Amino acid sequence: MALLGGVLGTVAWLVVVAGPAQAVMKVSVVPPAVRQGDVALIVVTGAASVRAMDGSVAGRPLFFFPYADGYAALIGVDLEARPGRTAWRVGFVDGGGAPRKATGTFTVKARTFPVQHLTLPAPMVDLEPENERRAEAEAARLRRLFDTISAERLWRGGFTRPVASPARAEGFGSRRIINGKRRSPHSGVDFSAPAGTPVVASNAGRVALVVEFFFGGRLVALDHGAGLYTLYMHLERVDVVEGALVERGSTLGAVGSTGRATGPHLHWAAQLCRARIDPTALLGLPARD
Repeated sequence: MALLGGVLGTVAWLVVVAGPAQAVMKVSVVPPAVRQGDVALIVVTGAASVRAMDGSVAGRPLFFFPYADGYAALIGVDLEARPGRTAWRVGFVDGGGAPRKATGTFTVKARTFPVQHLTLPAPMVDLEPENERRAEAEAARLRRLFDTISAERLWRGGFTRPVASPARAEGFGSRRIINGKRRSPHSGVDFSAPAGTPVVASNAGRVALVVEFFFGGRLVALDHGAGLYTLYMHLERVDVVEGALVERGSTLGAVGSTGRATGPHLHWAAQLCRARIDPTALLGLPARD
């Protein structure tokens, strides 16, 4: 088996030779240009005979799953990713045991995020030392969770909105100025909804965490496999337990205002291999079973 092709833009063609016959493997990124906070799909077609696929984007590992006549993997673009060309790499081992690879790039476009000026009670912003230590420990716990990668892909088909509310998903990437001080970007979206409104799983997954945090309040984290997590925060109640497998549309709990919240709403967030992504981008994901 030999690698004879090269990279043209965001698509690479690999000519795979097996005796007198030839097959063509094509690697493409869909869409070829993405914005900060978006999700893309890297697709390898013509690779049904390859036993396993390996790869990375900007040094972060890709987790491939069988797709069509080859493989695919999700690419998460962090909301603060640097705009410009981003490199990807795909590799595999051929039937003779020789390593093969293809490389290419895709374009990350800058995205304009809103600026929000908020006023909150001082104790919720300028934390007491005990609360600050608590918040830092909780943030570290989430980072450890996001670093736990389960190889199995649990999500299937399209993603769904977590609440049946007509409200728009707002606030992703907002540069928040709270009580006159600049804070970290808002890494999720907020749905306004009455307290008690059911909150459902956006796709199949495993309940990885049920906890009450200082900022996020009562929350559920779902592990969808292959590095993809979704979070559901400020819940009034939780109807699932850690370790449970849930299907798309399963009730996780209800909208509330626990934690640092000025009123009932759902904060919905997503992370893909530590990239903070816009969870609404999952709703238009081109991958289908």
